[in-house]
Amino acid sequence: MEITRRDLLQKITTGGAVIAVGGAVSAATLTGIAHAEEAKLSPQAVGMLYDATRCIGCQTCVVACTKANDLTPDIRRDQLHQGPGDLNSYTKTIIKLYKSTDGKEFSYVKQQCMHCIDPACAAACMFGGLKKDAKTGAVTWNGSLCVGCRYCEIACPFNVPKFGWEGFNPKIVKCEFCKERLAKGEQPACTEVCPKKAVIFGPREELMKEAKLRIAANPGKYFENRVYGEREAGGTQVLYLSHVAFDKLGLPQPGDESVPHKYLKWQKRLYSYLVLPAGLYAVLVGSIRKNWKGHEEHMEEEEKATGLRPQL
Repeated sequence: MEITRRDLLQKITTGGAVIAVGGAVSAATLTGIAHAEEAKLSPQAVGMLYDATRCIGCQTCVVACTKANDLTPDIRRDQLHQGPGDLNSYTKTIIKLYKSTDGKEFSYVKQQCMHCIDPACAAACMFGGLKKDAKTGAVTWNGSLCVGCRYCEIACPFNVPKFGWEGFNPKIVKCEFCKERLAKGEQPACTEVCPKKAVIFGPREELMKEAKLRIAANPGKYFENRVYGEREAGGTQVLYLSHVAFDKLGLPQPGDESVPHKYLKWQKRLYSYLVLPAGLYAVLVGSIRKNWKGHEEHMEEEEKATGLRPQL
């Protein structure tokens, strides 16, 4: 049985949090908990290859991403130009600049969701709000199953998912490989518009081959002759080539083992018996009930004003 965010919150705020959660959610419902041993990509799995040596920092990809995903342009720092300082609830991809203190070394870097082969965000999500598509491998978000716990933010080793604090109905915002475009046979907006093809799209296997061909054809050009994402955090579908050290570009060094395999394998057992969520929600009942009352009052006002009831 599938339980929505609205159903869950309503059941919790009636006062019987532990009983309601236990009765409404079976172990089979908690589909977000990943089995590290089963983390495999399909032959159709897609990805991106970003080559920092080709990027000119034009940010065309950022603008295209905003438009394709119907995001509000982030002009909070500059009222004339879209210039987000980091990934946030307005921004799914960003171009940053690394520059050494002596000014002799610099590089642009594109950041977005890495679409891990064994994603920590999906493993941490109790109700399957974040899932990995079985065919493309894209990690996507389902708002009707999200309870806003933000476990995905905490679990992600790349610090990617962002919570939309500004909205009445907050969302988790992250790159989803432009899933609507993929469904129509198109490529993500960012890879389509890049003038230098610094970021390209295609099957992950083919992108890995391309990355290694570039390394072989240009001895000494790329840092450690290594493809970032080949093994990091169990492997990712967004791959990087760079002429400077990856950590200087803000890319973490999480090791080869995925987060679910390393840390969350015991969490599955806790979730299966509802020990962790039941305990968590029992503690939060009082606070949630108070917030929900105010939320319902706001919804009633919204309904009276517009004739429409906002959806959770």
